[in-house]
Amino acid sequence: MTSRAVVVERPGVHRLVSGAEPVPGPGEVLVRVAAAGICMSDRELYDGRRDPDYVRYPVTPGHEWSGTVEAVGAGVGGELIGRRTVAEGFRACGVCDRCRSGETSLCTAGYEETGFTCPGAFADHVVVPARLLHPLADDADLRAAALLEPAAVVAAAVRSSHPEPGERIAVVGAGTLGLLAVQLLAASSPGELTVIDPRPERGLKAREFGATGALVPEEAKEAHGRYDLVVETAGAPTTAASSCLLARRGGRVTLTGMFTPGASGIDPAHLSVNQLTVRSVFGAPSAAWAFAVRAFTTGLLNPGPLVTHEFPLERYEEAVSLVGGGDPGTGKVLLRP
Repeated sequence: MTSRAVVVERPGVHRLVSGAEPVPGPGEVLVRVAAAGICMSDRELYDGRRDPDYVRYPVTPGHEWSGTVEAVGAGVGGELIGRRTVAEGFRACGVCDRCRSGETSLCTAGYEETGFTCPGAFADHVVVPARLLHPLADDADLRAAALLEPAAVVAAAVRSSHPEPGERIAVVGAGTLGLLAVQLLAASSPGELTVIDPRPERGLKAREFGATGALVPEEAKEAHGRYDLVVETAGAPTTAASSCLLARRGGRVTLTGMFTPGASGIDPAHLSVNQLTVRSVFGAPSAAWAFAVRAFTTGLLNPGPLVTHEFPLERYEEAVSLVGGGDPGTGKVLLRP
């Protein structure tokens, strides 16, 4: 049996390779990939803009994916064969202080992640440790399940934000993370759930997902100091600082966007005078993955409508070029091996 994989040799250079089907080692499983999402981190990897501490070339990208277990390695139960599944990306050690505390995304043993330092899912098959699997229902929609990785990040943000019924909540950014955040936050029965994004089309989409209102950034200036909770999902140069301005005195701000050097800093005077609680999220710990999978299984979370484009592996370059291209009609882009 042969298996294909996209390999990014170095920034801007990739090829589609064919070889023997991978064999899972002890404690591992072989998964046939059903769908794999492309996000801005994958675009940065291809363009060479990802922090070199968080990528290792050559690499097969693909950290957002779903599939079906086809084979298991030594020490793994055969009952997993045939199960639909997703898997955590971080290869946490499980024994350091942070892992023991449940913060597996902050593992101190060294950064390893599927699709960045380990072969990912822009391929026919991916091999991962069985301990990272989150099996799905037998009838799970694998196309939609490919978005459970960003959903887990959002779940980490929402769980740590402690939304309460009746609160005024703002979500900054209406990309994949923002729209998934709207779905989860709507379940907390907010008194107001407003999305802020410069693209009016995305604001309309947010309303379909449960938002009660949508503003462009210029309009949002009139709402400074209004919100009990602000969840930032955009990672744009100014959105960390602007999110803090939206929070009321004593309010909470959760940052999920991945910011690049040079982003606008948060005003410490504003922070202290207004007694804001600000926290950030890096990836998703195991508990957030379990939460996202439960929300998906029960129908609380429905990522499928976010998918706007699907491509075969042969069209990887075309697919990755859409991500971050600025077209408001581009939502989640999938590769379908």
